[in-house]
Amino acid sequence: MKSIIRFTAFFILTGIAACKKVENKIYFGGGTAPVVSANTNAVRLEPGEEGNLALRLNWTNPDYKFTTGTSSQDVNYTLEIDTLGANFGSKNKYVTVIAKELTKSFTVAELNDIMGNTILIPVGLSIPRKTYTFQVRITSGIGSAVKLVSNVLTFTARPFAPPPKVDPPASNELFITGEATPANWMSGGDAPVAAQKFTKVSDTYYMLNSIRLNGGKEFLLVPRYGNWSAVSPDPEKYGSVKLTKDMNPFGDEFQRFGNNHKSPPETGNYKIEVNFQTGKTTLTKLP
Repeated sequence: MKSIIRFTAFFILTGIAACKKVENKIYFGGGTAPVVSANTNAVRLEPGEEGNLALRLNWTNPDYKFTTGTSSQDVNYTLEIDTLGANFGSKNKYVTVIAKELTKSFTVAELNDIMGNTILIPVGLSIPRKTYTFQVRITSGIGSAVKLVSNVLTFTARPFAPPPKVDPPASNELFITGEATPANWMSGGDAPVAAQKFTKVSDTYYMLNSIRLNGGKEFLLVPRYGNWSAVSPDPEKYGSVKLTKDMNPFGDEFQRFGNNHKSPPETGNYKIEVNFQTGKTTLTKLP
């Protein structure tokens, strides 16, 4: 009988202890917004100095507090850079996530590339250089705790034309070919189809104002008419960075000797833009 009583008492005490463990939750007790600073507020960007340090950002630890104590571990920091006045609402703003570290450095080449190819500051060989003002902020986060936003830091820089993501065609010409086009896959012996030739707007930007594309088919961009297949002499083509089945048919990243592009699902007239500076295509459905 005593054994039964002892067992029952142990069971009850164990159950009570288990209940207490379930109720012992961890709660967020607050923190301090990080403060971001920089090594300079006037960044120097000059050709020939690409390997030099351009900008070093530092920020303070937000010191997240929980019922278990202060935590400085596993904090993620979202770094944003945008132009003055955009209030970090630009679709072209630079965003990167940094785990745990309290600093981020950019070389001249890295920062200049961000300004020209991500934020899309108008720079080019034929465009006069200009000084721009940029804004930086840091947002910290850990688990489900409230995100904390830093002060906004401003700096100026005078970006220059960065190397294009993809080398533009040496032929200074660009054509579209493939089953998505009216002329299908063009061969080297075919006569050029004027309607499938792009207009060279700048050294790195080509545009086809309107072409009828067959929906859900494939195409390539070629710098020489009909010169795209492996059996062609010195073949060259521009195709998707992704596999054809995975790419966005309304525009995606491209590269030399990439995979076939995929046309939009609906047959119709489209405007096609090819930006070698950013390495991206854009297809727009026309009325």
